[in-house]
Amino acid sequence: MMNSFGKYAAQYPHLVRLGVPITVGQLGTIVLGFADTLMIGHHSLQELAAASFVTNMFTLALLFGLGFSYGLTPIIGRLYGQGKAHEIGVALKTGLAAGAVLTLALIAVMSLLLLNLSNLGQPEELLSLMRPYFIVNLVSIPFVIGFNTFKQFFDGISRTQVPMVVMLTGNLLNIIGNYLLIYGKLGMPEWGLFGAGVSTMLSRLFMCLVLVVLFFRRRTAYRTGFMQAKVGREDFVYQNKQGWPLALQMGMETAAFSLSSVMVGWIGTTALAAHQVMLTISQLGYMLYYGMAAAVAIRVSNYHGRQDYACADTTASAGFQLILLLGVAISVPVFAFRHVIGSLFTDSGDVISMVSMTIIPFVVYQFGDGMQSNYANALRGLSNVKPLVYVAFLSYFVITLPLGYFLGIYLDAGLVGIWSAFPFGLTVAGVLYWLCFRRTLHKEACLI
Repeated sequence: MMNSFGKYAAQYPHLVRLGVPITVGQLGTIVLGFADTLMIGHHSLQELAAASFVTNMFTLALLFGLGFSYGLTPIIGRLYGQGKAHEIGVALKTGLAAGAVLTLALIAVMSLLLLNLSNLGQPEELLSLMRPYFIVNLVSIPFVIGFNTFKQFFDGISRTQVPMVVMLTGNLLNIIGNYLLIYGKLGMPEWGLFGAGVSTMLSRLFMCLVLVVLFFRRRTAYRTGFMQAKVGREDFVYQNKQGWPLALQMGMETAAFSLSSVMVGWIGTTALAAHQVMLTISQLGYMLYYGMAAAVAIRVSNYHGRQDYACADTTASAGFQLILLLGVAISVPVFAFRHVIGSLFTDSGDVISMVSMTIIPFVVYQFGDGMQSNYANALRGLSNVKPLVYVAFLSYFVITLPLGYFLGIYLDAGLVGIWSAFPFGLTVAGVLYWLCFRRTLHKEACLI
């Protein structure tokens, strides 16, 4: 028993060292989102409404791009485990080429939406605010994709602290830029919502350029491989095969929550407000799990490169244990303060009461959410990402959304009913990802 525990415990420090910087960087992004909302809201209620619509439209596109970039991490992690620094530079260049194609596709889709803003049923008085804000977000897409790609490089070689520092610095600069350009301070123009967009675009440009400079500033085998590389068709196709399933998985998971919001809107304003509070609370758990699960992907990819599948299995199990501890750390205080936590966001007694009831299914689904996050990333570490698409479709579109409609709308259980569907979908995803991971490990080990 002690030897078994020691086997897992030996992985804890490595996972924490890799996972904490990723988590801190992601939490910084959440704080930035809150700061943006507060600053814009204090300037104008109309601008806040316009920002909400545009931001929601871009969130799915940017998460799609983020998921695509995740396909690069296990490739670099595997090469890093094999000590192939030159080939890592080649993989990064191919990743940038694949990211460039994705960038063009996202710009084309979002440009089409921009041209049809007036046909989407939005208030006429908000369109003049939406369009400039939409355009600056559109311009920043290449910087986001570029940053994500270089971030996967640094994550893949286990230098997760570098993107963390860059993200936190960029977020701080964005908040300062918001203050100057939204309100027109220190002689700057008072641009309101448009100023917030410009500040965000400049911070994204800054973060991308810093990682580029850090990569090229020293003569390394990574840089040499990058400079000498030619983007080959086989490598390009392989990176797309790794990236698109991850993009689709993240897109479907995000869409499950987005489409649930549509059903909540059918219930009423109070339910929609409580739903928004619950989404905000749930982000905390997701980001904590994500940081640790990303560390699992990195460590598993390293062991995959060394063909050490016993350690890959141990790492995935140790990661899940740590995520369960995080789940308990989140669930206990949230459940204990469920009757008052809603008051942090609103004075409405009805909303606070609804939040307190909805926290129960939220606590229940932490197990499934942690499990699916851990083993989806463990599969990513083994570069077996195709099952993620099928499992995500089954879990979120076949189970979660129809069950949410049945419980929340048909049985009239309201918001609690809709949220009660998430434990089922997330747990099914977690179990299926775990089974796929075990099968992939066995198959890989038999090929040695």
